[in-house]
Amino acid sequence: MSTPHYFSEGPAGEAQVRERTVRLRDRQYGVVTSSGVFSADRLDRGTAVLLSRVPAPAVGEGDLAVDVGCGWGPVTLALAAEAPAADVWGVDVNARARDLTRENLRRAGLTGSVLSPDEAFAALDGRRIRLIWSNPPVRIGKPALHALLDSWIERLADDGAAYLVVQRNLGADSLHRWMAERGWGCERVASSKGYRVLSVRRRG
Repeated sequence: MSTPHYFSEGPAGEAQVRERTVRLRDRQYGVVTSSGVFSADRLDRGTAVLLSRVPAPAVGEGDLAVDVGCGWGPVTLALAAEAPAADVWGVDVNARARDLTRENLRRAGLTGSVLSPDEAFAALDGRRIRLIWSNPPVRIGKPALHALLDSWIERLADDGAAYLVVQRNLGADSLHRWMAERGWGCERVASSKGYRVLSVRRRG
């Protein structure tokens, strides 16, 4: 049996929880991270690029904004802080990551829901997503990544958008081409430190 990774429901090994201070879009947070989740020892560079380059979330009261692959929650925290009237979800397959995101929202005094993918898709029940911010798990492999992105981007509202950060050396440009082939509107909006930030809108 293969060893569970951070993109598994149950990561291997005891949780080694650490307290850290991070700065996200000009706000400082005291957070907890843990072994067995993505980028447990620091703010991932790709996530930092995403948060430094995406525009302020254009979402209003009751709009749904989703962080796909929330890890310990940095993107969820930023969304919840900047879009307090929106319905903010952090979604991750990793149960340990979900627990950390819930705790980090609580510590920051922010409101959001933290769900597994199955819980999220059940809760959508035909509802459309206005905004996605995501550092997607490219290491799950191209077929699984394509399926994941397909399932989320197809649920965007007509005026919705997804902002994704992908490392150039891990296939950002080929992913851009694939999304264009899907008929989605896909635009590179930033390039920094070896990462691309892509803006994606679903086909009509």
